[in-house]
Formats: sequence, C-alpha cells, structure tokens
Amino acid sequence: MAARSAPTTSPDESGPAPMVLVCGDDDFSVKQRARALYEQWCSELGGMDHEVLDATASNAGEAQQKIAKLHAALNTLPFFGGAKAVWFQNCNFLGEDRTAASSSVTSALTELAETLKSFRWDGVRLLISAGKPDKRRAFFKAFEKQGTVEFFVALSQDDKDWAGKAESEAIRILREAGKEADDEALAELVNRVGPNLRMLASECEKLALYAGQRNIVTLSDIQLCVSRQKIARAFALAEALGDRDLAKLLRTLDEELWEIRVGTDKRKSEIGLLYGLISKVRSLLMLKELLSNGSLKPSRDYNSFKSQLDRIPASSMPTDRRFNPLASHPFVLFQAMKQAANYRTEELVEAMGLLLEANRKLVSADLDEALVLQQVAFRIVGIRRKAA
Repeated sequence: MAARSAPTTSPDESGPAPMVLVCGDDDFSVKQRARALYEQWCSELGGMDHEVLDATASNAGEAQQKIAKLHAALNTLPFFGGAKAVWFQNCNFLGEDRTAASSSVTSALTELAETLKSFRWDGVRLLISAGKPDKRRAFFKAFEKQGTVEFFVALSQDDKDWAGKAESEAIRILREAGKEADDEALAELVNRVGPNLRMLASECEKLALYAGQRNIVTLSDIQLCVSRQKIARAFALAEALGDRDLAKLLRTLDEELWEIRVGTDKRKSEIGLLYGLISKVRSLLMLKELLSNGSLKPSRDYNSFKSQLDRIPASSMPTDRRFNPLASHPFVLFQAMKQAANYRTEELVEAMGLLLEANRKLVSADLDEALVLQQVAFRIVGIRRKAA
C-alpha cells in the first residue's frame, strides 16, 4: 500500500485539522462519546478501511510501539481509495504517570505532534480517546491548537450540581428507552446510585427492562431493582432516621456495626455513626426553620429546590458552617426537606438531646457501643408518632 506523502501547506490555513481528542477522568462518558464519534465518521466516510488501534501501554516501550503503529496507520492510504478514520483507543500515556513522564515517551509524543502539524489531512480523520491528560505537556498543547479537544469531567460529591447532572442523564437514558420517571423516582434513583454515570446508565437500562410495556418507571420499581452503591450506603443510616422507618433504621445500624466489628471499612466507627445521625437531625431542624419562615417552599423537583437555595442571601445565614444549611450539599438538603414533615420541631430538639447524651456515654462511659446506638435510634424514631 502507498504511504501518504508530506504536504507542502499546513492544515491550519483552512481551519482546525480533522483530529479530535476525547479525554477526561469520566471514563464512561469518554468511551461513550468516542464510540459515537467514530461510528459517525465511519458512516460519513463510507468504505471498509477504518482502523481502531489499541493505545493502552503498560510501560514506556509499549507506548513507543503504540505511537509507531499510529504513524503507520496515518500514513497508509485506504486500499480502495476514498477516506479513512483512525481511532487511537484508550490511550493511557498522556497523563502524569511514570510511563507518560518517561523521556522516551515524551520524545515520541513530541515527534507525533510535529507529524500531525504538517500532515496532509485530505481523506483522513484521527480520533484519540484517553484518560485525564496533563495539560501542561507539549503534546496536549499542540493538539489543542491544531485540532479539537473534548473534555469530560467525572461527577463528584464535591460538585454541588452533581445530582442535577445525574438526573438529567437519567432522564435522557430513560427517554431513549421510551420511559419516563417522576421527580420522586428520579431523586431516589440518584440517591441510590450516587455520582457514577456508568452505574447510572446500567441501572436505567435495568429499570427499562423491568418496566416492560409500561412507559412509567415508578418509585417502587427503583426501590425494588436499584441497589444502593457505596456512597449511598454511607448515608443509609441517616436516611432511615429521616424516613422515620424504625425497622430499616435498626437493620441498617446492625449492618454498619457488623462492618465495624469485622473491620471491612477501617474508616467507620461507632462515634462516626453517631455524628452522622447528629448531622441528619441538625439538617432536619434547619430545613424545618427555613420552611416555616418562608425561605423555602416544598418542592419535589431537585433543580427547583436548588434554585430556591441559591436565592437565599448568604448574609442571613449563620457564619458557623455547622449551623449554616447553605454549607451542606444541596442534594442532602433536598432529601432532608422531604423528610422534615416526618418530625415535629420539638421532637427534633428532643432528638438532639438524646444524641448528645449518647455521645457522652460513648466517650466517657464503659457501655456497649452497639446498645447505646440502638437505644438512641429506637427512642428518636419512637418519641412520638407524627401528627395526622
């Protein structure tokens, strides 16, 4: 097969070169977008000469071999003429790890950047999919200047908008499957899965299959089909208290205590579980106050609720973050807002007293920690039934 000759003019003269880098720490979105773009290109270009090159390397030597194969693919004309797309798939040496930092790989990438800069792009398109790149490196800067970079950032608990983004993605996936879900069902789905788009997509597909001929995915469907992921399990005890569900509260407490006893999670402790309950009751109290003074109105839609929070003047809130509801994650407050009706204000005040008493017992008394937590959980949920 003929090799592609070097051009006499730069592709920059006619706009960005037809090369795209799809990258970021959101592995699921990167792979999804790259696959869609590659299939789109194959459809547009036609022909059978498109190439997918595995770009995963375990060391510097392998990385150099992968780059050499990319050079060869770019410089090989389609067998039957026409055009071709080349996908350099799952490249893992554009970041900050040892392989990426090696001088041999850096040199090979610099040479590749020079090749791409002077390459004759007529009839060829290049797609690179990769993890989070090091934006300081020459290759990334050159690629960004010459082509197109699409960056996908993974959802994180630190992002106050993660729940809204997750809900939007769930709505999109369910609609593609011909399904809808109401606000309450969506909130429960996001609460159970957490900021994990790959798992969210998997659970949405499972829900669509379970719903069958029904167009609506219900709250009961989610409660039955969607398992709680690790991040959701971390809040399960507090959520059971907020729901005022004694059976679930005691069952979840037993599970947490068992994990502490067997040491499956070294970060967990009895006092940590207690502090989680204190934080939950404090959130319920703050939401009660905001609802009663008109600062917030009940809402079943997360985005609507978040907009209300954004309109509350920061100057009207306490400076101490422990007592400032705006310092909490909006989704945590959204959940607490729905649960606030399960308790009267005086019940929550009494609950704080019981939790402080339990804290004293755990710290200073020689008592069984599990018994202390079980007793305080029972007393809070059973203080008084909610008024009709």
